[in-house]
Amino acid sequence: MKSIKNHLRLSALLEGISFILLLAIAMPLKYMAGIPELVKYIGWAHGILFVWYVASVVLAISVYRFTLKQTSVALAGSILPFGTFYADSRIFKKL
Repeated sequence: MKSIKNHLRLSALLEGISFILLLAIAMPLKYMAGIPELVKYIGWAHGILFVWYVASVVLAISVYRFTLKQTSVALAGSILPFGTFYADSRIFKKL
């Protein structure tokens, strides 16, 4: 059970970092400096980390019996900036 918690927390951390890198660095460089390459690579990595995070949440839902509110917060965290960090601090850390 502890390894599932660690897996979930790691996926949340990495997905959150990749999302912030994409929004704060790669996208501005693409649109303000005409350098689109970072969006390709960071976007690709973020996509893989996003799928990993959602799969980790789905696994945790069944193992830890998340409530509807916990499930909603955990999944919404994947589409909001800093959302995975919030989900980690409010839900995952307490498992």
